[in-house]
Amino acid sequence: MNTNYEKIKSAIEYLHDHIDEQPNLKEVANSVGLSETHFQRVFSAWAGVSPKRYLQTITVEHAKQLLQEQNSALDVSLTLGLSSTSRLHEHFINIEAVTPGEYKTKGIGLEIDYGVHSTPFGDAFIAVTKHGICKLSFVEDGYEKELKELEKIWKNATLKHSQTKTKEMIERVFDLKKRADAPLSILVYGTNFQVSVWKALLKLPFGSLSSYGEIAVKIGKPKASRAVGSAIGQNPIAFLIPCHRVIQQSGKIGGYRWGVSKKHLIHAWEMAR
Repeated sequence: MNTNYEKIKSAIEYLHDHIDEQPNLKEVANSVGLSETHFQRVFSAWAGVSPKRYLQTITVEHAKQLLQEQNSALDVSLTLGLSSTSRLHEHFINIEAVTPGEYKTKGIGLEIDYGVHSTPFGDAFIAVTKHGICKLSFVEDGYEKELKELEKIWKNATLKHSQTKTKEMIERVFDLKKRADAPLSILVYGTNFQVSVWKALLKLPFGSLSSYGEIAVKIGKPKASRAVGSAIGQNPIAFLIPCHRVIQQSGKIGGYRWGVSKKHLIHAWEMAR
């Protein structure tokens, strides 16, 4: 377990719980049991900005206020300057949907390597095929559930635990420069509706925010906000298919398959960059 991640997670939670009080460096450092100097160094190394700068620029209350004043959640992200220098997420990710024929065989002749690695947001389970990443999930207590889900979909595939083969891939996922130099490929299985939602998520600029309703409009189903929410909840590729960028129109953070605290952390990490 990445202890620095746990400290940062607790610090982010503390900041959100005490946002109205605008806590100083000493107060936040004390909340996670670190000295001010050490906490400043750990937080800055993780987020790319100081705790003070983070608190100034990306608070949920600020986002809520802007959302109340404007109609579009995407407008808010632009107002905050979150995507002014960003390229579209889809430029870095190639998505390929499984064909009915490929799914029918349940992975006959397909080799899948999987492993668990430390990331900026805790441990993650990753599964990789020759076509690209087919599963990416954050895990807290082992990866048995993720492995069973993988075996259920690809029961005829050859699954192999390989920390070596998956290590390079997980590093590319969280290294933006490596991803830009060599775009990643992902392999997904879902209904046409689900795939259309996931593709729409890939078009959200890095560090931006959108709402369920806006995604529904983007896929030509303006009345399908609830179905969009369901499809987002079934996202099989954490982080790369950025369901974390979707919040409620009211400005509330909304749910997240891997925990709301992690959603806060990813927002902080992206916006800082």
